[in-house]
Amino acid sequence: MQRIKIYGSGISGNCLKVKWTADLLGISYDWIETDILKGETRTEAFLALSPAGQIPVVVLDDGRVLEQSCAIMLYLAEQAGSDLIPTDAYEKAKMTGWLFWEQNFHESSIAVRRFRKRFAGLSDEELDPSLLSRGNTSLQLMEDHLTDHPFFGGSKLGLPDIALVAYTRMAGDGGYTLNDYPHVVKWIASVQAALGIPPYSEESI
Repeated sequence: MQRIKIYGSGISGNCLKVKWTADLLGISYDWIETDILKGETRTEAFLALSPAGQIPVVVLDDGRVLEQSCAIMLYLAEQAGSDLIPTDAYEKAKMTGWLFWEQNFHESSIAVRRFRKRFAGLSDEELDPSLLSRGNTSLQLMEDHLTDHPFFGGSKLGLPDIALVAYTRMAGDGGYTLNDYPHVVKWIASVQAALGIPPYSEESI
């Protein structure tokens, strides 16, 4: 695969999981920092690239554009011939199921509450209370799974682990107490080590 462009933000877990996947696979890229807080995804130029006005966006070496973080991760892994994607059809479907769940349930509560609390400056009283309960439900489901499994991608690191770790490690920003989920905390450390990224802290973004 030739060098690609990744339009992303360092504060976005959705963008970072694409970056980490590319790094893990040894894919060359140019990172174009795109500040969502300054409205850089709403400019005429960006909307011409991505009508949805969302990041991450990847531009391939031939000019084709890819959007949606999990779709990009799948493409990069398939193009690289990586074992991050199982060859068995059932295991591949299970993997894809985790990616759908991450976006539809996990990200829509934990990431949303984190953004509104940390970057939009909303108080707990101003936040939708269902975000906290739904996020804790997600974390408990992960805790239960990790009681008997080392990863979400099977017996070793897979795409679901990269997808899920992005916002899980940031959950404290949203008022979630990760220490209530010891298996999740251990898993975060394992995935960070596998990806070669430092532990998350507010100062790191």
